[in-house]
Amino acid sequence: MKNLIFALFVINSLLFISCKPSQRLSGNYTHEIECMGTELDGSITLKSWGKGKNRADALEQARKEAVNAVLFVGIRNGKPDCDSRPIFNMPNYRENNSDYFNAFFTDKGSYLKFVSNKDESFAKKERALGRDGEVMFGFIIRVLRSDLKKQMISDKILNN
Repeated sequence: MKNLIFALFVINSLLFISCKPSQRLSGNYTHEIECMGTELDGSITLKSWGKGKNRADALEQARKEAVNAVLFVGIRNGKPDCDSRPIFNMPNYRENNSDYFNAFFTDKGSYLKFVSNKDESFAKKERALGRDGEVMFGFIIRVLRSDLKKQMISDKILNN
């Protein structure tokens, strides 16, 4: 009888320990960009995520991710207000024009003319990542979609 009680105690203990919530639930989860709304000036407000060594690096990455989504990926999550179609709806377009887009997305590059986070109401530290100390933050980013499209047309990257 004592052996049975002891065995039940061990099994219950193992079950209790295994049900403990993980501290890194979102360790391998990639956050998707969400539409928060549109403005009458042709801009869209997005929730974008970035990771880096600090908040500034994460903000720069979040801005790049937001512009990249508007140009090549499209916005699939959030409010349906956003124009969900990407500006470039052709496969491998970024790779085929890599010289232009690599320069466009450099640190302090031209992409910065088309983003702002002045109305930031969401700057949440999501989690620490790995041993290298990277952190992930979420930001509210406004992308000037219509201006971005005009720039692509004037740079002769997009045909009107």
